[in-house]
Amino acid sequence: DFLGIQTIRLWTGDAPQAKGKACEDTPTLTILEPQNGHGNGSAVVIFPGGAYAHLAANLEGRQFADWFTARGFRAFILSYRLSSNGYLLPVPLIDARRAIQTVRARARDYSIDPNRIVVIGFSAGGHLAALSGTQFIPGNPEAEDPIERASSRPDFLVLGYPWIGAISSDTSHLSYCKMFNLMDQCEALRTAYSPDLFVTKETPPTFWYHTFSDQTVPVEQGLRFYEALVKSGVPAEAHIFANGPHGTGLGKGDAALDQWPALLETWLRAQGLLAVERFPAVPKP
Repeated sequence: DFLGIQTIRLWTGDAPQAKGKACEDTPTLTILEPQNGHGNGSAVVIFPGGAYAHLAANLEGRQFADWFTARGFRAFILSYRLSSNGYLLPVPLIDARRAIQTVRARARDYSIDPNRIVVIGFSAGGHLAALSGTQFIPGNPEAEDPIERASSRPDFLVLGYPWIGAISSDTSHLSYCKMFNLMDQCEALRTAYSPDLFVTKETPPTFWYHTFSDQTVPVEQGLRFYEALVKSGVPAEAHIFANGPHGTGLGKGDAALDQWPALLETWLRAQGLLAVERFPAVPKP
């Protein structure tokens, strides 16, 4: 806790569908405190990418946690179970829902507003974030576990070059089905876990950015999600930059693309998420 960082397990016992007790079987949240005295009551849950095969924990995890905590957020980085370790969808989505429920259920402990939870994801983490915003579950008020009483719906969604079309039999681009030898199940998986098919007016307000020159995840995939948001009347902001490969994180030195975090900060400010005065003090029990 020397650096204001701690890691917790999402479940005290074995996670649902766990295949063992090793680190790869144990989803966790790593929690970073806002700069001392500058917390504004907002929270961000970060889903790093990595094609469901690994986690880009620094580029798309720690770097963004530091960016958000410098702006008053409490940041939570999700280490979700990976399909490369045998945890096929929906297991990563189960972990994502539990992460959001945990943050909301423990809002008082973390000095955050339970209605100011941003979920941000990149690449595969963007696919997972989009699923969490379109396939959320309501809280169960009768649950014994207090975490299960909280809704898993994010209040706001931020997607960076999201792999919206991950589940596709088209292997000319990165395909989840091809990677994990699921081509025979691909159509059923596509209809179950393509976020653009599940957008409704209940989907959270969304900020999305992509690059035209992304050769790994074509920009058309993100456009499909954005168009679904527009059709459902969900407030959404889109930024498409000409240059930049897949996996650019905070920018990678391109003069135009490096501006996207500033655009995100403007959007967050417009949502009231940087304002301290909107956050009522929550007394400790």
